[in-house]
Amino acid sequence: MMLLRSLGVLLLSTLLAVPALAQDRRVPSSPTELKLSYAPIVQRVQPAVVNVYAAKVVQNRNPLLDDPIFRRFFGVPGQQQEQVQRSLGSGVIVDPSGLVVTNVHVIEGADQVKVSLSDKREFEAEILLKDSRTDLAVLRIKDSHEKFPTLELTNSDELMVGDVVLAIGNPFGVGQTVTHGIISALARTQVGITDYQFFIQTDAAINPGNSGGALVDMNGRLAGINTAIYSRSGGSQGIGFAIPANMVRVVVASARSGGKAVKRPWLGAKLQAVTPDIAESLGLRSPTGALVASVVPNGPAAKAGLKSSDLIVAIDGQPVDDPNAFDYRFATRPLGGTAQIDVQRGGKPLKLTVTLEAAPDAGRNEVVITSRSPFQGARVSTITPAVADELRLDADTEGVVITEIGDGTAAANVGFQKGDIILTVNNQKIAKTADLERVAKEQARLWRITVVRGGQQINVTLGG
Repeated sequence: MMLLRSLGVLLLSTLLAVPALAQDRRVPSSPTELKLSYAPIVQRVQPAVVNVYAAKVVQNRNPLLDDPIFRRFFGVPGQQQEQVQRSLGSGVIVDPSGLVVTNVHVIEGADQVKVSLSDKREFEAEILLKDSRTDLAVLRIKDSHEKFPTLELTNSDELMVGDVVLAIGNPFGVGQTVTHGIISALARTQVGITDYQFFIQTDAAINPGNSGGALVDMNGRLAGINTAIYSRSGGSQGIGFAIPANMVRVVVASARSGGKAVKRPWLGAKLQAVTPDIAESLGLRSPTGALVASVVPNGPAAKAGLKSSDLIVAIDGQPVDDPNAFDYRFATRPLGGTAQIDVQRGGKPLKLTVTLEAAPDAGRNEVVITSRSPFQGARVSTITPAVADELRLDADTEGVVITEIGDGTAAANVGFQKGDIILTVNNQKIAKTADLERVAKEQARLWRITVVRGGQQINVTLGG
């Protein structure tokens, strides 16, 4: 497996079969029908699919510049050469005002973003919202007062394996391209690309540059955003993945409301997968469902009556095969309402009603450490339930966590990573961001730091 960012899956950039829907699907019944064309659909949807160009200015640092003797004898100027890194992807216009959905990895770190329409016109775009948990970003086309063509989002829960789909994007930068195939699978939860793993799998040819492009159904509606392929060569091998339209809808709604982050329902419980051994101990025929490992006191799950060792098997009537499936189903529910969860407790069925509310975020106090220290350039936050939920930390985690690190900063050079939890610095407990700000201002020759990374505690000593 290989990622577009090279990780194991190439980043490119269930569902219940309803009998009434199945009646609308049929194979061609005559040679004449086999000659039918997708052209009418393509002509209708193609104007709403755009090319996305992102540029980032980076400095080429000559390591010899750090040597004062080299600078003295060879007169090397202190300026560093700048180089522009460019990335190419695709996007979909989802609002007539010029809102464009693409992948985060297409525009990550960009200083400038442009979109090119199918009629070759180019516009600058601003980034309204980036949601790394889904790898979705929303852009707005600048300085334009026209109404743009859009794609309507379908209900991706109604898709079925075998449905014909079209993939539209800009593979390898050759220009807008259309390929076709079928939906090969639904609810793929073991892909390992984003936090919400619940992908549409298709055999429509998808390649680098298709990132953020459209997967379109035969009604000309957006079924998903193409985001990854499984590949050993870097090219399409018939296994592509798209983010379902129902998740896209949630992210777009947050951008329309002016939010800088996506607000999602918070369960307030930690779930784990059901292994064959656990299934046997629970008397289950197969290892399916999401097992409740722990419940946060006074959270929505606790108030609904959910308890440790409960087995979640469905939400609002839709089956739950594993924790990833539940996370997706729950995250796509609208805030302010309720969801009905089907649970097995002690072998007996039980229905619980959970309130759909966002995780508490009071006291986050996110800051960037600017004082000269190993933490310089790190954005840190006090861990609230919302922060813990965003970073996939245990709900009872306390302290200060690194949420972002600037390129080339002291914190990056030291080796700190996003998600590192700072426990102590020079034997001083770090409970909130103000504690770290204060300690970072101290002039120390040695820094003794205790962090937690991936559940493991690490002790580090650094020179001042």
